Amino acid sequence: MNATTLAPELAQSGLTAAEAKARLAADGPNELATTKRRSSFRIVLDVLKEPMLVLLLVGGVVYLLLGSRAEALILLAFACMSIGITAVQEARTGRVLEALRDLSSPRALVIRDGARLRIAGREVVRGDLIVLSEGDRVPADAMLIESADLSADESLLTGEAEAVRKTVGAGGADVRPGGHDLPQVFAGTLIVRGSALAEVTAIGAESEIGKIGKSLSQIEPETPHLQSQMRRLVIAMAGIGIGISAVVVALYGFLRGGWLDALLAGIAVGMAMLPEEFPMVLAVFMAMGAWRISKARVLTRRASAIEALGSASVLCTDKTGTLTENRMTIVALQLVDGSAHQIAGKVPLPPAFRELAAAGVMASAPEPFDPMEVAFHALAADDLREGETLPGAGRTLIRSYPLSPDLLAMSQVWQAEDAFAIAAKGAPEAIADLCKLEADQRVVISAQLDAMAAKGLRVLAVAEASWPAGQDLPETQTGFAFRLLGLVGLADPVRTSVPAAVAECRTAGIQVIMITGDHPVTARAIAAEAGLPGDIVLTGDDLSAMSEDDLATAVTTVTIFARILPEQKLRIVNALKAKGAVVAMTGDGVNDAPSLKAADIGVAMGERGTDVAREAASIVLLDDDFGSIVTTVRLGRRIYDNLRKAMSFIIAVHVPIAGLALMPLLFGMPLLFGPVHIAFLEMVIDPVCALVFEAEREEDGVMQRPPRPADEPLFSWPTVVWSLLQGLMVLGISGSAAWFAPGYGLDPDQVRGLAFATLVFGVVALILIDRSNSNSILSALLRPNKALAVVLPIVASLLAVTFVWAPARDMFGFGVLGGIWLAVPPLAGVGVLLALEALKPLWRMVLSAREQAERPGAKP
Repeated sequence: MNATTLAPELAQSGLTAAEAKARLAADGPNELATTKRRSSFRIVLDVLKEPMLVLLLVGGVVYLLLGSRAEALILLAFACMSIGITAVQEARTGRVLEALRDLSSPRALVIRDGARLRIAGREVVRGDLIVLSEGDRVPADAMLIESADLSADESLLTGEAEAVRKTVGAGGADVRPGGHDLPQVFAGTLIVRGSALAEVTAIGAESEIGKIGKSLSQIEPETPHLQSQMRRLVIAMAGIGIGISAVVVALYGFLRGGWLDALLAGIAVGMAMLPEEFPMVLAVFMAMGAWRISKARVLTRRASAIEALGSASVLCTDKTGTLTENRMTIVALQLVDGSAHQIAGKVPLPPAFRELAAAGVMASAPEPFDPMEVAFHALAADDLREGETLPGAGRTLIRSYPLSPDLLAMSQVWQAEDAFAIAAKGAPEAIADLCKLEADQRVVISAQLDAMAAKGLRVLAVAEASWPAGQDLPETQTGFAFRLLGLVGLADPVRTSVPAAVAECRTAGIQVIMITGDHPVTARAIAAEAGLPGDIVLTGDDLSAMSEDDLATAVTTVTIFARILPEQKLRIVNALKAKGAVVAMTGDGVNDAPSLKAADIGVAMGERGTDVAREAASIVLLDDDFGSIVTTVRLGRRIYDNLRKAMSFIIAVHVPIAGLALMPLLFGMPLLFGPVHIAFLEMVIDPVCALVFEAEREEDGVMQRPPRPADEPLFSWPTVVWSLLQGLMVLGISGSAAWFAPGYGLDPDQVRGLAFATLVFGVVALILIDRSNSNSILSALLRPNKALAVVLPIVASLLAVTFVWAPARDMFGFGVLGGIWLAVPPLAGVGVLLALEALKPLWRMVLSAREQAERPGAKP
C-alpha cells in the first residue's frame, strides 16, 4: 500500500466513539433529508379543488336527491377513486428520495478507537475512516489515505461503463466523479478491484449522490396539458349548461305555470349538457392505455405520460445501458503481425488468436469484478473446446503486480510445472515499455491503436513472459522479459434492437439525441452504429461555456452530446422544452434521475436501471428493450387518436339529448325526456360506447406523420363542427319522429318511446361512423373490434328491455309501439350512417388542410 504522511495517528485509530457521536448529532445521519409529506386531509382538500372531481361529487349528490342511488354510487365511487389515485401518487413521488437514501446508505466498515467496526451506512460521519474492499459499495464521499490497485465503477454517477483507477494524492474539494487517478471515492459507487483506506469528506446531501437528490426535490411536476385542457372544457360546458338550465326552469315556469315540470325539465337539460362523462372517459382511457402498454412490457407510472407519448418530438437517450448493453465485451483482436479478428457471437477463435485471449484471462483476477476482466473471462468461456478448462485453472496465483500511475499495466504470476508463467495487460504504451519495443515497432503498434480507437473501442495490450522456478521474483514487473502478443479492443455493444428503433423514430418525426458521459470519439462511434445522424459532438465543457440562448439554438441541430454531467443533462432537457419540444428522456443511472423527472416523459430501464431512475421516471421498460420505446410511442398516438374520437362522439351525442330535452319548451310539446332518460343515456350508453373507441386499432400511417404540437387542442374547429354536424343530424331525425308522430295518432308515451328509440339508433350510427377517421365505413366494419361485438348486443338488449319489460317500460314512460313504427328507428339510424359517410371525405379534406397549415415545419 501507498500511505500518505498526513495524520498517522488518525490512520491507526480513527475517530473515537464520542467524536463520532458528536458529529452524528451535529451533521445528522448519512442520508438525504426527507421532504415533509402532505397529510391525508391536505391531499383530499387539494384534490377537491379539481373542477372535474367537483362535478362528479355534485352529479352524485343530484342523483342521490333524485332517488337514483345506483347512478349516485357510480359517480361517488369515481370521486373516491380519484382521491385514492392521488394519494397513491403522493406516496410514489416520495419514493424517489427514499430510493436515493437506501442507495447511499449501505453497510460500512469503519475504524473507530483503533478497531474495525461494521456499522449502518447512515451512521457514517465526516472524518470517519472507512475500509474498502473489492465488491463494496462506498458509503460516503471520501479521500483516499491508502490504496492498493483500487478501481471503482462510477457509471451510477457518470454513465460511463469503464471502471476508473483510484490513486492516493492531492485533490481539490470540487473534484467530480469520472476520470482516472483521482484520490476521491464517491457514495453509491462500487469497488471492482483492490482495497483502500479513506477518510470521509462528505455525507448525505453534501455528497455527489446527495446533490442529485437535491435537484430532484426541486423539480416540480407540471400539470398535464390534456388534463388542463379537459378542465377548461368541462368548466366552460358546465357553465353553459347551468345557465341554460336556469333559463329553462324560468321560462317553463312562467310560460306554462307548472313549476314541478319546469324543475324536472331544467334538471334534464342541465344533466344533458353537464359533461360528467369527460372525466370518466379520460380515466378509462388512461387506465386501459396503461394496461395496453404493459402488454408491451412497459410499466406506466404516471398517466400523464400516456397523453404525452403521442406528441413526443424529441427522444434524449443515454448511451450506457440504454443504447448499449452496459457491459464491456471484447469485439476485436489484433496480433503483432497485423492479423485482425472481429468477434462475432460464440464463433470459435482462430488458433493464432487463442494465445492472446488466454493471456488476457491469466492477466485478470480469477474471480473478476472489473468489467474488462469479466469480458476476458467471457471470451475464453465462449471459446472452450471439449475437455478444456479456463486458462489458469489448476494453477496457483503466486503474485500480482498492480498498475500504478507511473505504469498503467498489471501482471500476474502463475505457478507452472517447471517455471513461472507471467501475463500482463494494460495501456498499449505501458505494455510497449514492458516489452522494451523499438521505435519502429512502437510506430506500428501506435497505428493499430489509433485505428481501433477511432472505432470507439477501449484498447488494451497483452503480453507474456516466463521466469525460472528456482529464482526469486523481481520487485517490479519491469524485471520480466515480456513478449507482446497483441491488442484487444473492448466496447459496450449497441443493443440489437436500437438501429431499427432509431430509424422508426426518425420516420415518425421524432428527433433522437444521445447524451452520454463518455468520450466524444466513443460517442460518435456508438451514434454511427445506432444510426444517429450528425458528426458534430458537443461536450460538457462546450455546454459550460454556452449561454441558455446559445444552448437552446444548439439543441435544435446537435444530436450527440459527450462528457456531460448530470446537471448538464437537466440543462439540455430544459433547453429543449423551452424551444417547445415534448421531450422523452431515457436512462438507467442515478445521474439520469433529475433529467428523467424533468422530461415530459421519463423512460427508465427496468432490469439494469437503479431504483432512483425507476422512481423518477414516468415509464419503465421492464425488459430494457430500446425498441419498446417505439411501440410505446405508437400506442400513445393510438390512445390519443381514440380519445379524440370518444370525446368527439360525446359532444355529438349531447347535441340531440339536449335538443330533445329543449323541444317541449320551444314548441309547446309534452315533456319528452326526464332525468331518468338522460341518466340512462349518459351513464349506460356513453361510457360503454367509449370502450369501443378505446379498443380501436391505430389509424393507417400513424407512425409516418409528425408528432402533434404539444399545445394542440383536443378539439380543433373542424372537429367541433364535425361533431356538431353529427349531433344535429341525429337531433333532426329523432326530433322529426317526435314532431310528426302525434299527427299519425301516437299518444305522448308512444311518441316518447319512438323518439328515444330513434335517438339510440342514431347513437349507434355515430359509433360506427366515428370508429375511423381515415377509412370508409365498409373497411372499418371489416376490421375486428371485440368491444364493439359486446357493446352492440348490450345496447340492443337494454333498449329491448325498456320496451318489452312492463316495469321498465312504465318507469321510462314508454308506450307500446307496433307495426311500421318499429321499423322507423333502425331505418333512421341507417339514414344517418349513410349521410355522414357521404360527408366524411369532405371533412377529412378540411381537417387535413388545417393540420398542414398549423404544422408548416412538420416533416413528411
